[in-house]
Amino acid sequence: MRSTLLARAVICALLLGAAPLAARAEVAAADPIDAAMRTCLARSDMSSTAGQVQCMETARIGWKSALDNAWQQLQGESPQTRRKQWQKSQASWQASRDADTQLLAAVFATTRGTMYVLAAADMQLQPVRDRALVLRSAAADASSGGQPKAGRSRSGRVRACAADARCEHAMFDMNRYYRRLQAKMPARSRSTLTRAQKAWTAYLNASTPLVDERGRIDIIGARVATLKRLSETVGND
Repeated sequence: MRSTLLARAVICALLLGAAPLAARAEVAAADPIDAAMRTCLARSDMSSTAGQVQCMETARIGWKSALDNAWQQLQGESPQTRRKQWQKSQASWQASRDADTQLLAAVFATTRGTMYVLAAADMQLQPVRDRALVLRSAAADASSGGQPKAGRSRSGRVRACAADARCEHAMFDMNRYYRRLQAKMPARSRSTLTRAQKAWTAYLNASTPLVDERGRIDIIGARVATLKRLSETVGND
């Protein structure tokens, strides 16, 4: 019971702390899906590991519904050219998420303990939540007829990462945690990491034309957080 309560506290803290900055700015702490999950996690009849996982899975389903609704709105509000860019971004996000599902399975297969069961459920939830918030923000922006302007050059493009010190620093951190995770993973699973990182890179490249420089940092920052958590998790028992 003590380990379950500790794990529950960790998950609650991670819920808002792991989200990208721009995404967090778009959702209040009282968002109904988050509030419902916190209530569920606090229920005595859901205090078992299975109950806690069920709370998070219910939240993941809720955020998936929010994602789908925001996607439909975005498709209806966006000009055709922009709509095609979003379709490419969404397809690459889904491919990256599918690859990461396999990566998470490989990493958490090397762990033992209640906390890691809950952490795995949280890491399945967070990408759906983050993407729902991104699409929700984009749909609202499209509905108002606006597009991100800050952090773009006069041509309307974000600067190359090499010309943006924050981007370079974030990529340095990402590569550092990638190498650390690669070194700690079982040799048989390293190809899973390689595929997941390749899929994520395709997602970043597809999404960069749709965001400003802060948005790009958010995407990279979320990846840094994921790889850091996995590098600190693999092999723990």
